[in-house]
Amino acid sequence: MRLARLARLCYRRRRLTVSAWIAGTIAVLVLGFGFAADPLNDFSGGGSGSAKAEDLLKDHFPKQSGDSITLAVRAGGGVRSPEARAKVEQAVDRLAKTPHVSSVASPYDAPGQISPDGRTAFATADLDVIANDMPVADVKRLLDDVRTSSGPVRLEFGGAAVDTAETPGGGSAEGIGVLAAVVILLIAFGSLLAMGLPIVTALLGIGSGLGLIALLGHLLPAPSFSPIVAALIGLGVGIDYALFIVTRYREELHAGSDPEEATVISLTTAGRAVLFAGTTVVIALMGLFVMQQKLLNGVAVAAGLAVLMTMLAAVTLLPALLGFTGHAIDRFRVPGLGRARRPLAERWARTVQRRPALAGLCATAVLLVLAAPALSMRLSLPDSSTQPHDTSAYASNKILSEGFGPGTSAPLVIVTQGGDARPVADAVRSTPGVAAVQPPRTSRDGAASMLIAFPKTGAQDEATPRLVHTLRDKVIPGAIAGTGMKAYVGGPNAAAIDFADSVSTRLPWLIAVVVGLSLLLLVALVRSVTVALQAALMNLLSIAAAYGVLTAVVQWGWAGRALGFPTDMPVTTWVPLMMFPILFGLSMDYEVFLVSRIREVHRSGVATREAVAQGLSRTARVITAAAAIMVMVFLSVLLGADIAVKQIGLGLGVAILIDATIVRMVLVPALMELFGEANWWLPGPLARLMPGRAEHEAPRPRLPVSG
Repeated sequence: MRLARLARLCYRRRRLTVSAWIAGTIAVLVLGFGFAADPLNDFSGGGSGSAKAEDLLKDHFPKQSGDSITLAVRAGGGVRSPEARAKVEQAVDRLAKTPHVSSVASPYDAPGQISPDGRTAFATADLDVIANDMPVADVKRLLDDVRTSSGPVRLEFGGAAVDTAETPGGGSAEGIGVLAAVVILLIAFGSLLAMGLPIVTALLGIGSGLGLIALLGHLLPAPSFSPIVAALIGLGVGIDYALFIVTRYREELHAGSDPEEATVISLTTAGRAVLFAGTTVVIALMGLFVMQQKLLNGVAVAAGLAVLMTMLAAVTLLPALLGFTGHAIDRFRVPGLGRARRPLAERWARTVQRRPALAGLCATAVLLVLAAPALSMRLSLPDSSTQPHDTSAYASNKILSEGFGPGTSAPLVIVTQGGDARPVADAVRSTPGVAAVQPPRTSRDGAASMLIAFPKTGAQDEATPRLVHTLRDKVIPGAIAGTGMKAYVGGPNAAAIDFADSVSTRLPWLIAVVVGLSLLLLVALVRSVTVALQAALMNLLSIAAAYGVLTAVVQWGWAGRALGFPTDMPVTTWVPLMMFPILFGLSMDYEVFLVSRIREVHRSGVATREAVAQGLSRTARVITAAAAIMVMVFLSVLLGADIAVKQIGLGLGVAILIDATIVRMVLVPALMELFGEANWWLPGPLARLMPGRAEHEAPRPRLPVSG
């Protein structure tokens, strides 16, 4: 068997294996972070209206094709007072000298940039780059030089570039997740040495993965948040995969096997499940290619690569490390920790089995109640209004909203080609929901025109997407009918709306692809159509429940402030999209580890009812520990600053908690009890197509019951 040969090779050549992993990880990290590719943060790809508008801006208005920085001014004595004017003009001059600022429209020179009461004004600085390409150091220097938080004249900066500068990446969150994993592993194993093996394996796996992700960006660019998401997923699954193998190794040692044989058995049982589980996660992530978005393709490959490297570390590096530990795996024990409590898990399984229908119905009802809020989920991208309230970006948004209306921070850029843009401007101006429209500006070559419309509502308001669709579907087509003109609604706000629409349209295809491929893999592993269909249904229920909890917290504001969300807001567009393949893959992990153990016991000649009880009792402790680790790793990002990353961390953490408790501990034993021997139904023609038929059909000796 290939896994057995691999286990023996890594065990016997352990010095070479460990040295190769350490040297390789260091080399990849040095190369990766020394020659890292620039991120891709363009959400307006494809053939959307915002993408076409962006193309026209790049061709005819190159200086306005980037993002912008807005200077918001609030003066109690009026912005036209000498004191206010001096400070504003000084700030405008400093803004104009900032790198990548192509032009600045002063409130004293451009119409409509001073509020009717004369106490609020704004200046707009056009950038020649997108926000994420704007050097953070330059933006921070601008904030330090100009921003004032008190006095009669208040100056604040807003815009996507400011959001990025004020949202630090990384931080201590991942370290806190690792620390939580250390504590949980110590409780589970009761041994410092056994606790350290999964941590070391996961860190080397994720380290090599992050280095490769940085290099791969030259071929397949990914957004700036992808390394954080990849590290989050890789750390969780890396520790879990090593945990499952180390747990099986300790069981085999306690059953009387020598260290080498225990390593081989661990890799051919738990290691085989790790390979199937990791492959399922990677394939589920590759389902994001269905969305046909370059940005999401990059995220899929980055996260998949992180999982792949942690999986490889678990089946190559870990056997080598076990070769060094041998029988000393339980050395440096901590008194009172690591005690097995199998009878409790087994008693729980038998309790569920006595009333399987009632237990299944109650668990399903709980999941459906948790999922209900997801029916009202709205999607958008975070903007200045969703930032922490102590940031300049939020303060700028608040000043402009109070002085001009909330739509001032959500402008729509309308680009026309091939005719007079004034009728378009007039039609847009008379549209309900539009607060103001700036006069059209014609490009130097005279081939295109640009005008900016301000909605009456903000970017996070559900009325704003409706307005964009009204302009595109009715207002603008009516204004250009018979003229041969082309007109597109673009800008960051419209791009975010287009991205949300694309997600809503293609998400069903993503679900179908991910579920279909995962079912094929699970059928191949457990050789049962029934179990595979049960797993798919339960996974869909747990993911829906996680969506519901995320909606209630982020959008409805239930405990949102306590969890670090500064205000009620729609769910970030890419979060549910990323959550589905990740969660479906991770849920299949626990299904694989639990059902493969039940299958193993059943093949030793034990009836299904007893196999379920024994399988649950033998895996409950390790699945609980694995889930607790992953929950803590995911929830640790709530301590960070990035609103979108906090959302995905919350959603993933809640989903894993639900999956490891309600699903694995209640639904799985209940359904398997109801189906009985039908759990192992596999049509004959399908069975003949499956690999390893003889191995799966051959009876295996009964497994020893170990502590």
